[in-house]
Amino acid sequence: MQSIIVGWQVYQITKDPFSLGLIGLAEALPNIASALFAGNIADKYNRKKIIIWFMLLFVCGTLALFLFTLPGFGILKTAGVLPIYFVVAVSGIARAFLYPAIIAMMAQLVPRHLYTNSSTWNSVVWHIGAITGPAIGGMVYGFFGVRAAYSSVLLFLFVSFILLIFVKSRPTPVVQKGETLVQRLSGGLKFVFNNQILLGAMSLDMFGVLFGGAVAMLPVFAAEVLMVGPQGLGFLRAAPMAGAVIMGAILAYKPPMVKAGRYLFIGVAGFGLSILLFALSKNYYLSFFLLMMSGMFDNISVVIRATAMQLLTPDSMRGRVAAVNAIFIGSSNEIGSFESGLAARLMGLIPSVIFGGGMTLLVVLITSKLSPKLRALNLRAIR
Repeated sequence: MQSIIVGWQVYQITKDPFSLGLIGLAEALPNIASALFAGNIADKYNRKKIIIWFMLLFVCGTLALFLFTLPGFGILKTAGVLPIYFVVAVSGIARAFLYPAIIAMMAQLVPRHLYTNSSTWNSVVWHIGAITGPAIGGMVYGFFGVRAAYSSVLLFLFVSFILLIFVKSRPTPVVQKGETLVQRLSGGLKFVFNNQILLGAMSLDMFGVLFGGAVAMLPVFAAEVLMVGPQGLGFLRAAPMAGAVIMGAILAYKPPMVKAGRYLFIGVAGFGLSILLFALSKNYYLSFFLLMMSGMFDNISVVIRATAMQLLTPDSMRGRVAAVNAIFIGSSNEIGSFESGLAARLMGLIPSVIFGGGMTLLVVLITSKLSPKLRALNLRAIR
């Protein structure tokens, strides 16, 4: 919800596609800078406490965004969108610490033989929230205004925080004695770069989504190409998530185990092709369908990558490996948003998205050649 609200609010203030790209950059840079430290913390201290404290930091950021909209706060009139970028940056730091702690704790909650199934259902549940969030955020913003929209975000964050309290803590990981801080920070990087499967899967996702991410430009498509306003924007933003949920249900019934590597490459290639065709569409319903297809294909790679990461990573390094994965994800999603905004300014909106989809297909071909072990990945054999 917050991403859709911030995107529409910033675009209303600036009327500049590049400003949407800067939202992604404002979140990505502090997120990536904090990631290795966050991974080390997740492998050293109680993971539930880490999640609670940084959830509170995220709530404070949302509260600040709400306060900016009050009549007594003229900060957006005097400083423009800079205060919004600052809050987004703080949220990026909070997310940097939340992600490895959540991923590591989730692996402690589920038996090893259920990792594939749990990764699938985790993806389904996350995407249900990601479907309803943009739709609700767009509709509340469109019908009741920005203050009501941020109030709704605060309400849902409060509910999620209460639910989190009821999750039981798990044992703190055993810390290997004698390791320096530098050795611990670099441990996750070394582990990933020495594993062709993990490195290939993360790289494929990073470069594929880096070039193929059209989500950051959806406010412009909604306002100037499809003419559907914030309500239609909410549904467009939810379309990839709807596709991901559909694919998640399919994968829960028939997990991509034996030919996981092949399915991974098909998923990323299908994602790039869907984005390329979306750029050419002028029809709202066709655009919605193509975005939904992009989500279906993308979720194939999400489930396979998450399962491989859980199966191949020892518990003592889960936080740090998840942090490395977060760097790749942050690079693809948030820096991808910046790349989309910059490309849209230099090349024009539609040519930039066509270029991005084509580059995603090229990345699939290159990675397929460079990572034979990933191409032959069999998750059932790892189990």
